Amino acid sequence: MAEVAVRKGRGSILLVCEALVISEPCYRYQAKNNGENGFIADWLLRLTTTHRTWGFGLCFLYLRNVKGYGYNHKRVYRIYRELELNLRIKPKRRLKRDKPEPLAVPCEINDTWSMDFMHDRLDDGWSFRTFNVIDDYNRVAGKTQDDPLRQRARVCQPDLEGLGRQTKNKITIYSAREPSAECLCRAV
Repeated sequence: MAEVAVRKGRGSILLVCEALVISEPCYRYQAKNNGENGFIADWLLRLTTTHRTWGFGLCFLYLRNVKGYGYNHKRVYRIYRELELNLRIKPKRRLKRDKPEPLAVPCEINDTWSMDFMHDRLDDGWSFRTFNVIDDYNRVAGKTQDDPLRQRARVCQPDLEGLGRQTKNKITIYSAREPSAECLCRAV
C-alpha cells in the first residue's frame, strides 16, 4: 500500500511511512532467497522419505554438516512445519507381559493356600519382613513368622508344619521373583 502511494507521487517515502505508521526500514525491506525455499523444501521432502525416522534435527544437521548449506535453522524449521513433516512423539512401548492364569476361587476351607513375604519399616527406621501363609477361602492367616533380622537363608526354610492343617490341592507363591522363592518351592 505504501509502495502504491509513493509510485503515484502522493508523498515522499518518509511522509507515507508516517501516515501508515510503519518504519522506513520496513518499507525498504526486500525478501531475499525466496527461490531457495523451494530448494530447501525439496531437500526436506527427499530426506524424510528416505529416512522415515529422521526428525527436524537430523535433517537440519544433514543439510548443514553433510551438504554444507548454511541455512538458518529457524528458516529451515519454518519450511519443515509448512510441509507438515512434524513427527509425532511416540510414547514408550509398554512391556508385553504374559497373561497370568485366572485366579481360581476356592470352594472350601484348606483348599488353596497363599504364601508371600511382606516388608515394612517402622517410624524409627527399623525394617522387618514377615512370612505369611493365608487360606484363600476365608482369608485366615495360618502362619505368620516375623523376624527383624531375618536372613534370606533362614527364610528359605519356613516352618510350615506348625500350621496344624494340611492343604488338599495347592499353595500359591506370589513372590516368585524374590531369590528366596526358589528355596520356598523346594521346601514345599
